[in-house]
Amino acid sequence: MAVEYRADGTVASAERAWVPEAPVALEFNGLSYAVMMATPADLPDFALGFALTEGLAAHPRELTDLAVAEVPSGWIVRAQLAGLGVAQLTDRVRARVAESSCGLCGIENLEAVARPLPPVTPHAAIDPAAIFAALAALRDHQPLTRATGGAHAAALCDTAGAIVTVREDVGRHNALDKLIGALAAAGRSVDDGFILSTARCSYEIVEKAVRAGATTLVTISLPTSLAAERARSAGLSLWSLARPDSVLQVVGGSLLPD
Repeated sequence: MAVEYRADGTVASAERAWVPEAPVALEFNGLSYAVMMATPADLPDFALGFALTEGLAAHPRELTDLAVAEVPSGWIVRAQLAGLGVAQLTDRVRARVAESSCGLCGIENLEAVARPLPPVTPHAAIDPAAIFAALAALRDHQPLTRATGGAHAAALCDTAGAIVTVREDVGRHNALDKLIGALAAAGRSVDDGFILSTARCSYEIVEKAVRAGATTLVTISLPTSLAAERARSAGLSLWSLARPDSVLQVVGGSLLPD
């Protein structure tokens, strides 16, 4: 039970639902790689998406035997990792402890931040009308946000703006990892349409989208300078400040008439 204080001086009891948040440990090959603060839902999607966007796995088949366990202190997701990521896992596991999948945790030097991103597949610019359609439909696909008002969402939308898949989480990076993992598990390409994120568009959101194979990213708020720079260097189309009546094209071919 909470207490609500109003501007007119009245006070009332308020029943509110809170966004679930708990420590989630990710273990690969029996080694603890990261401890994240996350919403404990869709955790297999989260682990797979995290492995793909962190470069631990190059393909969903490299992560097997996913198992989720609730323990007194939180949750543990265990999986077996194969491929080139095994060397990265063993090199960094002792230093890797994070509070959120921020894209920078555990990076050892500044040069690693500027490492080249894979080039984005050439693609046509999306129609802004598709963005407005997706924004109008998104809330109907956000049960956690409707219940609490405090969760982030990441969605794959088709080229017409129809919502294909949505994942929610208390963490903006976690929501995107969950979406990427869900799409990978379903064999769905991330470049088939665009990603819509309710998050602030920072460096790591762009990095994760590019590494997952996205061609277009739409965000609710403005990008940081580094996010815009990284999107431009990779060839990612970036739209920001997405509102019901306007959207800003930050990176991508101009749609202005000749």
